[in-house]
Order: sequence, then structure tokens, then C-alpha cells
Amino acid sequence: MPNSTHTKLSIALLLLAGLAACNRGNTPSNVEAPGTKESAKTQVLEAGAAALQNKAPLGALNAYLDGFHFYSGRPADQMEAHHYCANVNEEVIQCVIYDGNVAEAKIMGIEYIVSERLFQSLPTEEKSLWHSHVHEVKSGQLIAPGIPQAAEHVLMKKLVSTYGKTFHTWHTDLHKTLPLGVPQLMMGFTADGQANADMVAARDQRFGVSSKDKKEQRADIESPAVQPGANAWEHGTALQLADPTGSTHGSHGVPGAAATPAVKDGSPAR
Repeated sequence: MPNSTHTKLSIALLLLAGLAACNRGNTPSNVEAPGTKESAKTQVLEAGAAALQNKAPLGALNAYLDGFHFYSGRPADQMEAHHYCANVNEEVIQCVIYDGNVAEAKIMGIEYIVSERLFQSLPTEEKSLWHSHVHEVKSGQLIAPGIPQAAEHVLMKKLVSTYGKTFHTWHTDLHKTLPLGVPQLMMGFTADGQANADMVAARDQRFGVSSKDKKEQRADIESPAVQPGANAWEHGTALQLADPTGSTHGSHGVPGAAATPAVKDGSPAR
């Protein structure tokens, strides 16, 4: 991925404004974990830790992206995902994913993002775990709340050719109290009509944006060809982790139905 001055400018703007989402875009967590309220002692310990401890890895999470995921093998089971990301270098990004963008938000999972060049270097089997970002960018569904449109546009030009590997560890669409079961592989949308229109509209209204307008604004961004091996679910191989705990993942799932190494057309590989 080229290390251009233009790209550096966009990242600088993200450093300044990436976490400054507008108040109207606040997205609360829909999960309420059981347990007693924090004691005064715990609050004092928190305050001391906040003042004295080094949190350099957290400080590096300087970019905020909002988009949508679905369970590999279960495209009907979709959710919004708030990404807080850090550049490892020009070709690798790492993100922590939350179910909201407020202090009480719950960590849902992680996503690793790599350049097209690095994706091409992966083993064939590994590529099946990764999804492309072409449609997420070009559709306007992936946004960077709070930064100027011009900076967002440059960022999207950087992301359009990248690939992501995502696992959700807390399935907050179903498990409203505690993180149950094993991590699940997630995917990104690849064509119009796949994402639930009401879900996208609700997000747009909350942030005061229009995915349709962003799609038009990004018309000049070139759509690179998706590299072979990505988006394996489109080709009949939807990889997923089996869950020995019997926990259900997704509204259409059944306990343990997602077999490994592969699930084809939503049914365990035979």
C-alpha cells in the first residue's frame, strides 16, 4: 500500500478527530451485565489507575469506524459494529470492536485488517477467514464518524482494497447479560440488498449521515477486484467454529450446528 503524503494527511486528521463522534451519534450498549454496583473502594481504585497507570496500547486506538457484520454461514444474523482502531504500520491495522460508542459499551470482538499485498501472501486455507472491504466502502455503509468528509474520503480510498479477519467474542445480539460460548467468525457484506435496510437506516439517523449520499460521494473511488480466497461464504464454504458449550449463535442457529473446518450453505460440511 503506498505511503503517500495524502494518506499521511488523512491519518493526521484522524488522530485529531477520529474519536470525536457527534453527540447525536451516541450508541448505547443494549447489554446489561448482572452483578452488584461498583463500590466506593472500586471507584477509588479506578480513579487511581486512571491517573497513574500507563495505557499506551489504548491511546494508540485513534480511529473510529462504524459498520456492519454478520455471522459466517448465517448472513441473516447481522449487527452494527463500532471499531476502534490503531495502525500497526502502513499495511496492518488492529481494531477492538464494541456494541456501542459510550463508556458503558461492551467489547464484542476484534478485527485485523491487512493490505491487498499482504492478503495475497496468505496461505489458501487462511484466506477463507478473511473478507473484502470493497462493498463496505463503496456502498457508504462503512463510516468514520466525526471527521471531515474529505478526510473520511481519503481513509476510504485506503481501506477499499484491504481485507479483514473478524471474530466476535460477546454475541450481544443474543446474549444480553454475559459473553457466552466460543468466538464466532464474522463477515462483511459484498453486495446491495444483503444488509438489513432498517438496521442501516437506524444507524444513519443516529449519526445524522446518509449511506446513499456517501455511496455517491465515493463513486470516484476505484473498486479493486476481490482477490481469490476472500469472502469464502459466497462460494459455498462458510468457515465457522463449532461450540462445544451448546450455546446458540444467531437467531437461525442451533447449538453446535456450525461445524469446523467448514460449513456449506448453512449446514455442517459432510
